[in-house]
Amino acid sequence: MGFCKMKKLIIFVLGVVLVTTEQIAAQEKNVVCYYGTWAAYRNGLGKFEVKNINSELCTHIVYTFLGIKRSGTVVSLDPYLDYPENWGRDTLRKFNALKEQNPNVRTLLAVGGWNEGSAKYSVMAATLKLRKNFITSAIEIIKKYGFDGLDLNWEYPNRGDSVYGEDDIDNFTQLLKELRKAFDKNGLLLTAAVSSVKSVASLSYDIPAISQYLDLINVMAYDLNGATDVVTGHNSPLHRGEGDKHVAKDDLKTIDAVLEYWLQQGCPPEKLILGLPLYGHTFKLSNATNNGVRAPSDGPGISGPYTATRGMIGYNELCMKFRRESWKIKYDNSAKVPYAVQGNNWISYDDAQSLTAKVKYALQLNISGIMLWSIDTDDFLGSCGDDYPLTRAVNIALGRSVETATGKPTTSNPTNEFVCEDTGFFPNPEECSSYYHCMRNAGGDLVANMLHCPGNLHWDQENQYCNYPDQANCNV
Repeated sequence: MGFCKMKKLIIFVLGVVLVTTEQIAAQEKNVVCYYGTWAAYRNGLGKFEVKNINSELCTHIVYTFLGIKRSGTVVSLDPYLDYPENWGRDTLRKFNALKEQNPNVRTLLAVGGWNEGSAKYSVMAATLKLRKNFITSAIEIIKKYGFDGLDLNWEYPNRGDSVYGEDDIDNFTQLLKELRKAFDKNGLLLTAAVSSVKSVASLSYDIPAISQYLDLINVMAYDLNGATDVVTGHNSPLHRGEGDKHVAKDDLKTIDAVLEYWLQQGCPPEKLILGLPLYGHTFKLSNATNNGVRAPSDGPGISGPYTATRGMIGYNELCMKFRRESWKIKYDNSAKVPYAVQGNNWISYDDAQSLTAKVKYALQLNISGIMLWSIDTDDFLGSCGDDYPLTRAVNIALGRSVETATGKPTTSNPTNEFVCEDTGFFPNPEECSSYYHCMRNAGGDLVANMLHCPGNLHWDQENQYCNYPDQANCNV
Protein backbone atom coordinates (compact mmCIF):
# COMPACT_ATOMS: atom_id res chain seq x y z
CA MET A 1 0.00 0.00 0.00
CA GLY A 2 1.33 3.44 -0.96
CA PHE A 3 2.11 6.16 1.59
CA CYS A 4 -0.78 8.39 0.45
CA LYS A 5 -3.28 5.55 0.65
CA MET A 6 -1.93 4.55 4.04
CA LYS A 7 -2.18 8.15 5.27
CA LYS A 8 -5.78 8.44 4.03
CA LEU A 9 -6.65 5.14 5.74
CA ILE A 10 -5.14 6.30 9.03
CA ILE A 11 -7.04 9.60 8.85
CA PHE A 12 -10.25 7.73 8.05
CA VAL A 13 -9.78 5.29 10.94
CA LEU A 14 -8.93 8.11 13.34
CA GLY A 15 -12.04 9.98 12.20
CA VAL A 16 -14.21 6.93 12.81
CA VAL A 17 -12.62 6.44 16.23
CA LEU A 18 -13.20 10.09 17.16
CA VAL A 19 -16.83 10.03 16.03
CA THR A 20 -17.43 6.73 17.79
CA THR A 21 -15.77 8.03 20.95
CA GLU A 22 -17.94 11.14 20.90
CA GLN A 23 -21.07 9.03 20.42
CA ILE A 24 -20.10 6.71 23.26
CA ALA A 25 -19.32 9.67 25.51
CA ALA A 26 -22.76 11.12 24.83
CA GLN A 27 -24.41 7.78 25.47
CA GLU A 28 -22.52 7.30 28.71
CA LYS A 29 -23.71 10.55 30.28
CA ASN A 30 -26.27 9.83 32.98
CA VAL A 31 -29.63 11.45 33.63
CA VAL A 32 -30.67 10.57 37.17
CA CYS A 33 -34.36 11.37 37.69
CA TYR A 34 -35.78 11.59 41.19
CA TYR A 35 -39.48 10.87 41.64
CA GLY A 36 -41.20 12.30 44.72
CA THR A 37 -43.84 9.63 45.32
CA TRP A 38 -46.02 11.99 47.40
CA ALA A 39 -46.87 13.69 44.10
CA ALA A 40 -49.42 10.89 43.64
CA TYR A 41 -51.58 12.69 46.23
CA ARG A 42 -51.52 16.08 44.48
CA ASN A 43 -54.71 17.47 43.00
CA GLY A 44 -55.76 18.18 39.44
CA LEU A 45 -53.06 18.47 36.80
CA GLY A 46 -50.37 18.21 39.47
CA LYS A 47 -51.11 14.57 40.25
CA PHE A 48 -48.12 12.47 39.20
CA GLU A 49 -48.11 8.68 39.33
CA VAL A 50 -45.73 6.02 38.05
CA LYS A 51 -47.66 5.92 34.77
CA ASN A 52 -46.62 9.54 34.16
CA ILE A 53 -42.90 8.68 34.20
CA ASN A 54 -41.21 8.76 30.79
CA SER A 55 -38.39 6.28 31.37
CA GLU A 56 -36.78 7.13 28.02
CA LEU A 57 -35.70 10.50 29.42
CA CYS A 58 -33.67 8.97 32.27
CA THR A 59 -30.80 6.52 32.64
CA HIS A 60 -31.64 6.08 36.34
CA ILE A 61 -34.95 6.68 38.14
CA VAL A 62 -34.96 7.07 41.91
CA TYR A 63 -37.94 6.16 44.12
CA THR A 64 -38.19 8.50 47.12
CA PHE A 65 -38.32 7.81 50.04
CA LEU A 66 -38.20 4.88 52.42
CA GLY A 67 -36.92 5.38 55.96
CA ILE A 68 -35.47 3.38 58.85
CA LYS A 69 -36.52 2.22 62.29
CA ARG A 70 -34.43 2.87 65.39
CA SER A 71 -33.07 -0.63 64.86
CA GLY A 72 -31.65 0.48 61.51
CA THR A 73 -34.09 -1.65 59.53
CA VAL A 74 -35.41 -0.12 56.31
CA VAL A 75 -39.15 0.55 56.50
CA SER A 76 -41.87 2.07 54.33
CA LEU A 77 -42.93 5.60 55.26
CA ASP A 78 -46.25 5.13 53.43
CA PRO A 79 -47.33 1.46 53.31
CA TYR A 80 -50.59 2.30 51.53
CA LEU A 81 -48.67 3.92 48.67
CA ASP A 82 -45.78 1.46 48.53
CA TYR A 83 -47.44 -1.94 49.02
CA PRO A 84 -50.47 -3.81 47.62
CA GLU A 85 -51.79 -5.05 50.97
CA ASN A 86 -55.04 -3.59 52.31
CA TRP A 87 -55.97 -2.25 48.88
CA GLY A 88 -52.74 -0.30 48.66
CA ARG A 89 -51.41 1.30 45.48
CA ASP A 90 -48.53 -1.18 45.00
CA THR A 91 -46.25 1.60 43.77
CA LEU A 92 -42.95 -0.18 44.45
CA ARG A 93 -43.88 -2.95 42.03
CA LYS A 94 -45.34 -0.59 39.43
CA PHE A 95 -42.20 1.54 39.57
CA ASN A 96 -39.91 -1.36 38.72
CA ALA A 97 -42.30 -2.51 35.99
CA LEU A 98 -41.01 0.53 34.05
CA LYS A 99 -38.09 -1.68 33.04
CA GLU A 100 -40.51 -3.73 30.96
CA GLN A 101 -41.00 -0.61 28.79
CA ASN A 102 -37.33 0.39 28.85
CA PRO A 103 -34.92 -2.44 29.77
CA ASN A 104 -32.01 0.03 29.76
CA VAL A 105 -33.26 2.19 32.62
CA ARG A 106 -31.94 1.51 36.13
CA THR A 107 -34.15 1.86 39.20
CA LEU A 108 -32.83 2.94 42.59
CA LEU A 109 -34.49 2.88 46.00
CA ALA A 110 -33.82 6.05 47.99
CA VAL A 111 -33.70 5.81 51.78
CA GLY A 112 -33.67 8.96 53.91
CA GLY A 113 -34.61 12.46 52.80
CA TRP A 114 -35.07 15.77 54.58
CA ASN A 115 -38.08 14.74 56.66
CA GLU A 116 -36.24 11.72 58.07
CA GLY A 117 -33.63 13.96 59.68
CA SER A 118 -30.17 12.90 60.77
CA ALA A 119 -30.55 11.39 64.26
CA LYS A 120 -31.65 7.85 63.32
CA TYR A 121 -28.95 7.59 60.68
CA SER A 122 -26.30 8.90 63.05
CA VAL A 123 -27.22 6.15 65.53
CA MET A 124 -27.50 3.45 62.86
CA ALA A 125 -24.11 4.20 61.31
CA ALA A 126 -22.36 4.21 64.70
CA THR A 127 -22.62 0.47 65.47
CA LEU A 128 -21.85 -2.68 63.51
CA LYS A 129 -25.12 -4.38 64.50
CA LEU A 130 -27.35 -1.53 63.32
CA ARG A 131 -25.37 -1.10 60.11
CA LYS A 132 -25.85 -4.81 59.43
CA ASN A 133 -29.61 -4.46 60.02
CA PHE A 134 -29.72 -1.61 57.55
CA ILE A 135 -27.72 -3.39 54.87
CA THR A 136 -29.56 -6.71 55.18
CA SER A 137 -33.03 -5.14 55.12
CA ALA A 138 -32.13 -2.81 52.24
CA ILE A 139 -30.93 -5.69 50.09
CA GLU A 140 -34.06 -7.68 50.94
CA ILE A 141 -36.42 -4.93 49.69
CA ILE A 142 -34.25 -4.12 46.68
CA LYS A 143 -34.23 -7.73 45.51
CA LYS A 144 -37.89 -8.37 46.35
CA TYR A 145 -39.14 -5.54 44.14
CA GLY A 146 -36.47 -5.65 41.46
CA PHE A 147 -34.50 -2.46 42.09
CA ASP A 148 -30.99 -2.16 40.68
CA GLY A 149 -29.54 -0.52 43.75
CA LEU A 150 -29.76 1.92 46.65
CA ASP A 151 -29.54 5.70 46.81
CA LEU A 152 -28.58 6.78 50.34
CA ASN A 153 -30.03 10.16 51.37
CA TRP A 154 -28.74 10.78 54.89
CA GLU A 155 -29.45 14.50 55.36
CA TYR A 156 -26.88 15.08 56.78
CA PRO A 157 -23.92 13.53 58.64
CA ASN A 158 -22.70 15.82 61.46
CA ARG A 159 -25.52 18.29 60.92
CA GLY A 160 -29.07 18.95 62.01
CA ASP A 161 -30.16 16.65 64.83
CA SER A 162 -27.11 14.38 64.54
CA VAL A 163 -26.43 12.33 67.68
CA TYR A 164 -22.73 11.58 67.23
CA GLY A 165 -21.59 14.80 65.58
CA GLU A 166 -18.19 14.65 63.89
CA ASP A 167 -18.05 10.87 64.36
CA ASP A 168 -20.73 10.73 61.66
CA ILE A 169 -18.11 11.54 59.03
CA ASP A 170 -16.11 8.35 59.55
CA ASN A 171 -19.23 6.33 60.38
CA PHE A 172 -20.80 7.32 57.07
CA THR A 173 -17.68 6.17 55.26
CA GLN A 174 -17.71 2.87 57.17
CA LEU A 175 -21.37 2.33 56.31
CA LEU A 176 -20.63 2.85 52.62
CA LYS A 177 -17.66 0.48 52.81
CA GLU A 178 -19.82 -2.29 54.24
CA LEU A 179 -22.62 -1.56 51.79
CA ARG A 180 -20.15 -1.76 48.91
CA LYS A 181 -18.92 -5.17 49.98
CA ALA A 182 -22.44 -6.56 50.33
CA PHE A 183 -23.70 -4.92 47.15
CA ASP A 184 -20.82 -6.26 45.05
CA LYS A 185 -21.88 -9.77 46.05
CA ASN A 186 -25.38 -9.03 44.76
CA GLY A 187 -24.47 -6.98 41.70
CA LEU A 188 -26.16 -3.82 43.00
CA LEU A 189 -25.51 -0.13 42.41
CA LEU A 190 -24.71 2.19 45.33
CA THR A 191 -25.26 5.92 45.02
CA ALA A 192 -25.79 8.82 47.43
CA ALA A 193 -27.30 12.29 47.40
CA VAL A 194 -24.97 14.77 49.11
CA SER A 195 -24.96 18.44 50.05
CA SER A 196 -23.11 20.70 47.70
CA VAL A 197 -21.33 23.89 48.76
CA LYS A 198 -18.04 23.81 50.66
CA SER A 199 -19.39 25.47 53.82
CA VAL A 200 -21.75 22.55 54.49
CA ALA A 201 -20.28 19.61 52.54
CA SER A 202 -16.98 20.00 54.39
CA LEU A 203 -18.82 19.32 57.67
CA SER A 204 -20.27 16.00 56.50
CA TYR A 205 -18.00 14.06 54.17
CA ASP A 206 -14.54 12.62 53.73
CA ILE A 207 -14.86 13.01 49.98
CA PRO A 208 -11.87 10.88 48.86
CA ALA A 209 -13.03 8.09 51.18
CA ILE A 210 -16.70 7.98 50.18
CA SER A 211 -15.75 8.23 46.51
CA GLN A 212 -14.12 4.81 46.74
CA TYR A 213 -17.39 3.08 47.52
CA LEU A 214 -20.06 4.95 45.56
CA ASP A 215 -20.92 4.33 41.91
CA LEU A 216 -22.50 7.77 41.50
CA ILE A 217 -22.41 10.86 43.73
CA ASN A 218 -25.46 13.09 43.27
CA VAL A 219 -24.46 16.58 44.40
CA MET A 220 -27.57 18.60 45.23
CA ALA A 221 -26.67 21.96 43.69
CA TYR A 222 -29.98 23.64 44.46
CA ASP A 223 -31.53 25.41 47.45
CA LEU A 224 -28.28 27.38 47.38
CA ASN A 225 -30.39 30.36 48.42
CA GLY A 226 -33.72 29.77 50.11
CA ALA A 227 -37.02 31.54 50.58
CA THR A 228 -36.38 31.89 54.32
CA ASP A 229 -33.34 34.12 53.64
CA VAL A 230 -33.64 37.82 54.47
CA VAL A 231 -32.82 38.76 50.87
CA THR A 232 -33.80 37.34 47.51
CA GLY A 233 -31.39 34.93 45.84
CA HIS A 234 -31.10 32.38 43.07
CA ASN A 235 -32.05 28.77 43.76
CA SER A 236 -29.24 27.41 41.59
CA PRO A 237 -26.98 30.07 40.00
CA LEU A 238 -24.28 28.94 37.61
CA HIS A 239 -21.84 31.74 38.43
CA ARG A 240 -21.45 34.65 40.81
CA GLY A 241 -24.49 36.83 40.16
CA GLU A 242 -25.88 40.29 40.73
CA GLY A 243 -25.21 41.39 44.30
CA ASP A 244 -22.41 38.85 44.87
CA LYS A 245 -19.43 40.95 43.88
CA HIS A 246 -17.99 41.11 47.38
CA VAL A 247 -18.68 37.48 48.40
CA ALA A 248 -15.45 35.60 49.15
CA LYS A 249 -14.70 32.69 46.82
CA ASP A 250 -14.97 30.09 49.60
CA ASP A 251 -18.41 31.42 50.50
CA LEU A 252 -19.86 31.39 47.00
CA LYS A 253 -23.08 29.44 46.55
CA THR A 254 -22.83 28.74 42.84
CA ILE A 255 -22.64 25.68 40.64
CA ASP A 256 -19.15 26.47 39.39
CA ALA A 257 -17.93 26.72 42.99
CA VAL A 258 -19.69 23.46 43.91
CA LEU A 259 -18.13 21.52 41.04
CA GLU A 260 -14.69 23.01 41.70
CA TYR A 261 -14.86 22.04 45.38
CA TRP A 262 -15.97 18.43 44.86
CA LEU A 263 -13.44 17.81 42.10
CA GLN A 264 -10.59 19.43 44.01
CA GLN A 265 -11.43 17.34 47.06
CA GLY A 266 -10.90 14.15 45.09
CA CYS A 267 -14.31 13.18 43.74
CA PRO A 268 -13.65 11.41 40.41
CA PRO A 269 -15.42 13.26 37.59
CA GLU A 270 -16.67 9.93 36.20
CA LYS A 271 -18.70 9.49 39.42
CA LEU A 272 -19.85 13.08 39.89
CA ILE A 273 -23.47 13.90 39.04
CA LEU A 274 -24.62 17.55 39.10
CA GLY A 275 -28.06 17.92 40.68
CA LEU A 276 -30.32 20.57 39.12
CA PRO A 277 -33.82 21.76 40.12
CA LEU A 278 -37.09 21.59 38.21
CA TYR A 279 -38.75 24.01 40.64
CA GLY A 280 -38.30 27.56 41.84
CA HIS A 281 -38.16 29.48 45.11
CA THR A 282 -40.62 32.28 45.84
CA PHE A 283 -40.00 35.34 48.01
CA LYS A 284 -42.15 38.17 49.36
CA LEU A 285 -40.38 41.45 48.71
CA SER A 286 -40.16 43.96 51.54
CA ASN A 287 -40.49 46.74 48.98
CA ALA A 288 -41.94 46.18 45.51
CA THR A 289 -39.75 48.92 44.02
CA ASN A 290 -36.56 47.22 45.23
CA ASN A 291 -36.88 43.99 43.28
CA GLY A 292 -33.44 42.92 42.11
CA VAL A 293 -31.22 40.07 43.27
CA ARG A 294 -30.36 40.44 46.99
CA ALA A 295 -33.35 42.71 47.53
CA PRO A 296 -34.77 42.68 51.11
CA SER A 297 -37.33 39.90 51.60
CA ASP A 298 -40.04 39.31 54.19
CA GLY A 299 -39.79 35.54 53.80
CA PRO A 300 -41.41 32.81 51.67
CA GLY A 301 -43.68 33.95 48.88
CA ILE A 302 -46.55 32.44 46.92
CA SER A 303 -47.23 28.71 46.64
CA GLY A 304 -48.32 26.68 43.65
CA PRO A 305 -51.77 25.07 43.36
CA TYR A 306 -50.36 21.52 43.35
CA THR A 307 -47.24 21.57 45.53
CA ALA A 308 -49.05 23.90 47.97
CA THR A 309 -45.90 24.96 49.81
CA ARG A 310 -45.07 28.61 50.46
CA GLY A 311 -41.62 29.49 49.23
CA MET A 312 -41.45 26.96 46.39
CA ILE A 313 -43.21 26.37 43.11
CA GLY A 314 -42.95 23.62 40.49
CA TYR A 315 -42.09 24.52 36.92
CA ASN A 316 -45.42 23.02 35.80
CA GLU A 317 -47.19 25.50 38.10
CA LEU A 318 -44.92 28.35 37.13
CA CYS A 319 -45.26 28.10 33.36
CA MET A 320 -49.05 28.30 33.61
CA LYS A 321 -48.83 31.23 36.02
CA PHE A 322 -46.65 33.14 33.55
CA ARG A 323 -49.24 32.54 30.85
CA ARG A 324 -52.27 33.64 32.81
CA GLU A 325 -50.77 36.54 34.74
CA SER A 326 -48.57 39.52 34.03
CA TRP A 327 -45.01 38.95 35.26
CA LYS A 328 -41.81 40.78 34.42
CA ILE A 329 -39.18 38.21 33.45
CA LYS A 330 -35.63 39.30 34.17
CA TYR A 331 -32.29 37.66 33.49
CA ASP A 332 -29.15 37.72 35.61
CA ASN A 333 -26.44 37.83 32.94
CA SER A 334 -23.75 37.00 35.48
CA ALA A 335 -25.44 34.07 37.22
CA LYS A 336 -26.96 32.86 33.91
CA VAL A 337 -30.42 32.29 35.39
CA PRO A 338 -33.81 34.03 35.07
CA TYR A 339 -36.04 35.44 37.79
CA ALA A 340 -39.54 36.89 37.76
CA VAL A 341 -41.18 39.85 39.50
CA GLN A 342 -44.82 40.78 40.04
CA GLY A 343 -45.48 43.46 42.66
CA ASN A 344 -44.17 42.08 45.96
CA ASN A 345 -43.73 38.60 44.47
CA TRP A 346 -40.24 37.44 43.46
CA ILE A 347 -39.40 34.03 41.98
CA SER A 348 -36.06 32.37 41.28
CA TYR A 349 -36.41 29.54 38.77
CA ASP A 350 -34.79 27.68 35.88
CA ASP A 351 -35.89 27.40 32.27
CA ALA A 352 -34.64 25.31 29.37
CA GLN A 353 -31.96 27.87 28.52
CA SER A 354 -30.49 28.17 32.02
CA LEU A 355 -30.41 24.40 32.49
CA THR A 356 -28.72 24.00 29.13
CA ALA A 357 -26.06 26.54 30.11
CA LYS A 358 -25.37 24.60 33.33
CA VAL A 359 -25.12 21.28 31.53
CA LYS A 360 -22.76 22.70 28.92
CA TYR A 361 -20.55 24.14 31.66
CA ALA A 362 -20.51 20.86 33.58
CA LEU A 363 -19.64 18.86 30.48
CA GLN A 364 -16.43 20.87 30.13
CA LEU A 365 -15.37 19.25 33.40
CA ASN A 366 -16.20 15.78 32.04
CA ILE A 367 -18.52 14.87 34.89
CA SER A 368 -20.72 11.78 34.66
CA GLY A 369 -24.07 13.48 34.10
CA ILE A 370 -27.01 15.36 35.56
CA MET A 371 -29.49 14.61 38.34
CA LEU A 372 -32.95 16.21 38.37
CA TRP A 373 -35.06 17.01 41.41
CA SER A 374 -37.71 16.20 40.63
CA ILE A 375 -39.47 15.05 37.47
CA ASP A 376 -42.94 15.44 39.01
CA THR A 377 -42.55 19.24 38.95
CA ASP A 378 -41.53 19.46 35.29
CA ASP A 379 -44.39 20.24 32.88
CA PHE A 380 -44.89 16.49 32.50
CA LEU A 381 -48.34 16.78 30.91
CA GLY A 382 -47.26 19.37 28.36
CA SER A 383 -49.76 21.93 29.64
CA CYS A 384 -47.52 24.73 28.35
CA GLY A 385 -46.37 22.97 25.17
CA ASP A 386 -44.14 19.92 24.79
CA ASP A 387 -44.21 17.52 27.72
CA TYR A 388 -41.18 17.41 30.03
CA PRO A 389 -39.59 20.53 28.49
CA LEU A 390 -36.88 20.90 31.14
CA THR A 391 -35.97 17.23 31.31
CA ARG A 392 -35.81 17.15 27.52
CA ALA A 393 -33.59 20.22 27.44
CA VAL A 394 -31.12 18.49 29.76
CA ASN A 395 -31.15 15.34 27.63
CA ILE A 396 -30.51 17.35 24.49
CA ALA A 397 -27.66 19.28 26.11
CA LEU A 398 -26.10 15.95 27.09
CA GLY A 399 -26.35 14.71 23.52
CA ARG A 400 -29.16 12.23 24.13
CA SER A 401 -31.81 11.89 21.40
CA VAL A 402 -35.37 12.47 22.59
CA GLU A 403 -38.79 12.91 21.04
CA THR A 404 -41.96 14.60 22.19
CA ALA A 405 -45.03 12.63 23.20
CA THR A 406 -46.40 13.22 19.70
CA GLY A 407 -43.29 11.72 18.12
CA LYS A 408 -42.03 15.09 16.93
CA PRO A 409 -38.38 15.84 17.69
CA THR A 410 -37.78 18.42 20.39
CA THR A 411 -36.33 21.61 18.93
CA SER A 412 -33.00 22.21 20.65
CA ASN A 413 -31.66 25.10 18.60
CA PRO A 414 -33.13 28.54 18.07
CA THR A 415 -35.01 28.98 14.82
CA ASN A 416 -33.82 31.62 12.39
CA GLU A 417 -37.25 32.05 10.81
CA PHE A 418 -39.10 33.72 13.67
CA VAL A 419 -37.76 36.98 15.10
CA CYS A 420 -38.46 37.67 18.77
CA GLU A 421 -39.23 41.21 19.81
CA ASP A 422 -39.86 40.37 23.47
CA THR A 423 -39.95 37.40 25.83
CA GLY A 424 -43.10 35.31 25.92
CA PHE A 425 -45.23 32.95 23.83
CA PHE A 426 -46.26 33.78 20.27
CA PRO A 427 -48.31 32.02 17.56
CA ASN A 428 -46.68 30.36 14.59
CA PRO A 429 -47.84 32.45 11.61
CA GLU A 430 -47.63 29.38 9.37
CA GLU A 431 -49.66 26.74 11.23
CA CYS A 432 -51.82 26.23 14.34
CA SER A 433 -50.37 23.20 16.13
CA SER A 434 -47.08 24.85 17.07
CA TYR A 435 -45.99 28.15 18.56
CA TYR A 436 -42.84 30.01 19.60
CA HIS A 437 -41.38 30.58 23.04
CA CYS A 438 -39.12 33.63 23.03
CA MET A 439 -36.55 33.52 25.82
CA ARG A 440 -33.09 34.80 26.56
CA ASN A 441 -30.21 32.41 26.02
CA ALA A 442 -27.14 32.01 28.22
CA GLY A 443 -25.70 35.18 26.68
CA GLY A 444 -28.83 37.21 27.32
CA ASP A 445 -29.94 37.37 23.66
CA LEU A 446 -33.55 36.78 22.61
CA VAL A 447 -34.03 33.45 20.82
CA ALA A 448 -37.13 31.66 19.51
CA ASN A 449 -37.78 27.98 20.22
CA MET A 450 -40.58 26.20 18.39
CA LEU A 451 -42.87 24.12 20.60
CA HIS A 452 -45.64 21.71 19.60
CA CYS A 453 -49.08 21.31 21.12
CA PRO A 454 -49.87 17.75 22.24
CA GLY A 455 -52.38 15.63 20.32
CA ASN A 456 -54.63 17.59 17.97
CA LEU A 457 -54.67 20.78 20.04
CA HIS A 458 -54.03 24.26 18.65
CA TRP A 459 -52.17 27.16 20.17
CA ASP A 460 -54.54 29.65 21.83
CA GLN A 461 -52.74 33.00 21.88
CA GLU A 462 -55.42 34.78 23.89
CA ASN A 463 -55.34 32.27 26.75
CA GLN A 464 -51.67 31.36 26.26
CA TYR A 465 -52.04 27.58 26.23
CA CYS A 466 -52.84 24.69 23.88
CA ASN A 467 -56.59 24.46 23.43
CA TYR A 468 -59.25 22.60 21.44
CA PRO A 469 -59.30 23.79 17.79
CA ASP A 470 -62.83 25.23 18.00
CA GLN A 471 -61.77 27.35 20.97
CA ALA A 472 -58.24 28.33 19.97
CA ASN A 473 -59.29 30.86 17.32
CA CYS A 474 -56.36 30.03 15.05
CA ASN A 475 -57.10 31.22 11.51
CA VAL A 476 -53.93 30.18 9.71
